[in-house]
Amino acid sequence: MNNQQLAAELEKATADYLSVLASFAPDQVNDIPFTGSWTAGQVTEHLLKSETGLPDVLMGKTAPTSRSPQQMVPVIEDIFLDFSTKLQAPEFNIPSNGPHDPEEITRDFETERAAIKAIAISEDLSVTCMEFPFPEVGELTRYEWIYFVICHSKRHAHQLRNILEKVTEKVAG
Repeated sequence: MNNQQLAAELEKATADYLSVLASFAPDQVNDIPFTGSWTAGQVTEHLLKSETGLPDVLMGKTAPTSRSPQQMVPVIEDIFLDFSTKLQAPEFNIPSNGPHDPEEITRDFETERAAIKAIAISEDLSVTCMEFPFPEVGELTRYEWIYFVICHSKRHAHQLRNILEKVTEKVAG
């Protein structure tokens, strides 16, 4: 995938996530669907926490990559696209209890994604980002970081669909 294709995939994943988020009534964004689950607002805050600062990592100190710039893509897919596994968020990515304002989190999400997309389109994605190693994986290329954003978004769009189903059942039931 080249820069334009990766940016298009990011745009598609972003639009899908925002579409599911927009399916929630404003008062459902902070509804807990079942014990132990995050709300839709918390899921979105988690994504924002995961991505805030990523443009700085992507544009920070880099080095030439001595391996395929897409080598870690299968690892990222294995981690984030296996919906049967429950992952534990790192402490720094755990969301607050809210309440979350749907308009505010949507706006913040769109702003962050636009910054990442601009980098995907215009920068050399083959370099390794040295500012922040990915937890339990290590240093990633710009390409791999952006691919992580796509897969992480897909994972949480799937989670949002499940949450929407549960909070909608609660209203109907």
